[in-house]
Amino acid sequence: MDHPKGAGETGNVRLGFDRRVRLEFHGSKISSDGGLLLFRELDEVLGLHDIAGGVLSDTRTGHNRLHSLVGLLRQSVFGRLAGYDDVNDADRLALDPVMRQVVGGRAVDAKAASASQMGRFETEVLTAAGNRTALTDLPGQWIDRVHERKPPKWITLDMDSSVSPTHGAQEGTAWNGHFGCMCYHPLFVFNQFGHLERCALRPGNVHSADGWEEVLKPIIARYADRHLMRFFRGDAAFAMPKLYKTLEAERYYYAIRLRTNRVLQGRIAHLLKRPVGRPPKGVKRIYGDFEYQAVSWDKPRRVIAKVEWHPGELFPRVGFVVTNLPMEPDWIIRFYNQRGTAEQYIKEGKQAINWTRLSCKGMAQNEVRLQLHALAYNLGVFLQGTDLPKEMADWSLTSLQTRLIKIGARVVQHARAITFQLAEVAVSGDLFNRILAAIQRLRAPPVPA
Repeated sequence: MDHPKGAGETGNVRLGFDRRVRLEFHGSKISSDGGLLLFRELDEVLGLHDIAGGVLSDTRTGHNRLHSLVGLLRQSVFGRLAGYDDVNDADRLALDPVMRQVVGGRAVDAKAASASQMGRFETEVLTAAGNRTALTDLPGQWIDRVHERKPPKWITLDMDSSVSPTHGAQEGTAWNGHFGCMCYHPLFVFNQFGHLERCALRPGNVHSADGWEEVLKPIIARYADRHLMRFFRGDAAFAMPKLYKTLEAERYYYAIRLRTNRVLQGRIAHLLKRPVGRPPKGVKRIYGDFEYQAVSWDKPRRVIAKVEWHPGELFPRVGFVVTNLPMEPDWIIRFYNQRGTAEQYIKEGKQAINWTRLSCKGMAQNEVRLQLHALAYNLGVFLQGTDLPKEMADWSLTSLQTRLIKIGARVVQHARAITFQLAEVAVSGDLFNRILAAIQRLRAPPVPA
């Protein structure tokens, strides 16, 4: 691995507080992101970017094809995974020895793509209509590759929207009264493993459920022929008869919150009377279920009611869930409440990947940015789903970024090898090796002759 001109060792600086301390600058020989090599191995084992290379079209000509399309995509995805959410960082990352190794190809012996090259790739190549469609489908295709190694027995889909604040006259930006800001209003679908199945960028002033068919139906189609149980959860924004009918037709069990109304309250009037005796010292929960048909529904459906009496409160807290699940009411409520993990996944994406930073002027360009964020997020979550050492069991995506990715690394060039010397601070060599072993266990078994 040669070092680009001007990126080698420079300077010999001493500090006044202790003249024994000397500073040297080694440019591209040093990286702060040594842990990305583990994720590059995961990428290789699962063949993720091989999939991307098969579905994305290269519209570049001439000198613009200096780096491969797959290499540019890796630079975009891995850069975001490491916390670099803008192409403005590309000039510095182009000289980073770990990033050069991750990108591969010509980047190993020269340098990775510059900011201008990455800008053209993300705002011109990937915004072509066919590439935007392919990019939107990629998260699901990556998830399928993971499921080939570890097939699930069931799939649970959680749909939720979020907010991406905007600044300036960006295409599609609009005021959203619920969030109280100018924004985009993206829609997400996660599964029970935290994988982001699909997402879509929408204008800021749309309803939370707008566009659900375009996002959900491709996911339903992917799982249609698989032998597994299927579940869906959503908040009150998704309480729509058309969605119920779609899920029922596709053999999905669902639990969707209903907004309270007088008719629903009347059906559980006997549960809303204050219990006789002393107020409870803790929360007292009462469940009920009944058949209910709203005016817009084509048939009656099962509704679960939860009534909570809290100490010191005069009136109970009441919630309703419409469902086709045959389980007991308390089980269904616990199942529905687990959809709160989707909100945690969105929070993780915001904190670690910064996927609400959509700073391009055009809607299509920001849509591409969101999809690249989605791929980076999934790559991080895929590692969490491997058989990691038990001391990493509670590591969040943010923890993986700050403790595993952000490992200092020094590259040493040998005659026949490239050696990365990694700092043992947050992650020991033993732990690193055990993570690597967990990744390599995901390799597909050899095809019998």
